[in-house]
Amino acid sequence: MSVVISDAAQLDLRRYIKAGDRIVWGQACAEPTTLIETLIAQADAIGNVSAFAGTSFSKLLTVEAASKISLSSMGAIGTLRTLTAAGKLAVVPCHVSQIGPMIEQGLIGCDVAFVQLSPADADGNHSYGLIGDYVEAMVSKARVVIAEVNDQVPFTNGPTLHASRIHCALQVSRPPVEVAAAKIADTDEAIAKFAAAYIEDGAVLQTGVGAVPDAILRLLLDRRDLGVHSGMLGDGLVDLVQAGVITNARKAIDTGVSINGAFIGTRRLYDFAHRNNSIRMCSTAYTHDAAVLAQLDRLVTINSALEVDLSGQVNAEQSGNAYLGGTGGQVDFVRAGARSRGGHSIIALSATAKGGSLSKIVTALSGPVTTARSDVDIIVTEFGAAELKGQSLAERARRLIAIAHPNFREELERAAHPILQRGF
Repeated sequence: MSVVISDAAQLDLRRYIKAGDRIVWGQACAEPTTLIETLIAQADAIGNVSAFAGTSFSKLLTVEAASKISLSSMGAIGTLRTLTAAGKLAVVPCHVSQIGPMIEQGLIGCDVAFVQLSPADADGNHSYGLIGDYVEAMVSKARVVIAEVNDQVPFTNGPTLHASRIHCALQVSRPPVEVAAAKIADTDEAIAKFAAAYIEDGAVLQTGVGAVPDAILRLLLDRRDLGVHSGMLGDGLVDLVQAGVITNARKAIDTGVSINGAFIGTRRLYDFAHRNNSIRMCSTAYTHDAAVLAQLDRLVTINSALEVDLSGQVNAEQSGNAYLGGTGGQVDFVRAGARSRGGHSIIALSATAKGGSLSKIVTALSGPVTTARSDVDIIVTEFGAAELKGQSLAERARRLIAIAHPNFREELERAAHPILQRGF
């Protein structure tokens, strides 16, 4: 039987966590913030512990916190970027779909699981609320499960956790982490217009959150019967469902239901998701699975990048010495969209960085290859769309130069001259 605590001040984590333990907690807007705050406050008394945080938007994982807890992650997404800049985050390069299996295999240690849950239903089942991805894997693996039961977390359609599986339940009432919509600039709108042209009636969408995805969604109000199968969703989902645009009516699987792995948004989205059977939260074993995605026709996947080289290689992780992003689910969805019947895979990025002084269409990447050129389909900037699938290396270079910022095209053309002559 679980211990129930109604006051965080009464929670002594030393009863459950010992020195050397490895902790994994829900990521993004499912961060159990009270538990994380308590761990940071009690870390010195507990002793040496480590934690894996997939992403973080809570602003709790500061450089000071990282001096008390050894932190690792799949990338520098959200406020974790400050930790990589300070050399306080160990980055594990992996697809988000690999995290669950790596927890199961013990490659990512999970002695203790921190989860944020909704209040239980009449049968004692708690909803994971704002997350699906790898929470079930970490709960199954952990020696100890500590739950933050928050009455402001929605009860969503998806996996649940019975109260009997919880060792300690901390009852709280506080707003879950929210991520406000990004401000959409003229460049974002220009990118969105080129990307939205590939989204037809009946398409199934995978997209992230941010200014460009939001700008794309705003351009889809005239579409019909769009579907959703995504690793994450933001507030833009609400507008399209309420407008009758997203119906999921033409999906061959999960007809009538939007499939999602994580909600990253605001209270409006969370309220919309509460007890909403038209949305189903799933683990990455379903959202990112190749066999599942292969059943979706007209799948259009939209992902971002830091830079793209003239052959189509995509870097979404690191720029020089600065680790700025992560692999995430990009590769799984790029492959799926490019292979889908009637579908597309789009990598969207602005043509320049640092106030226009740096081209993001480059002759050579400044960081790792996140997505191979053999998987890339379409690259979009504010200057157009470069369709690369099936094109030679020389033709790819020509098309990518055409969507680079005009200030850099001559320089790129000179660098591409050997490729154009050789053909590769």
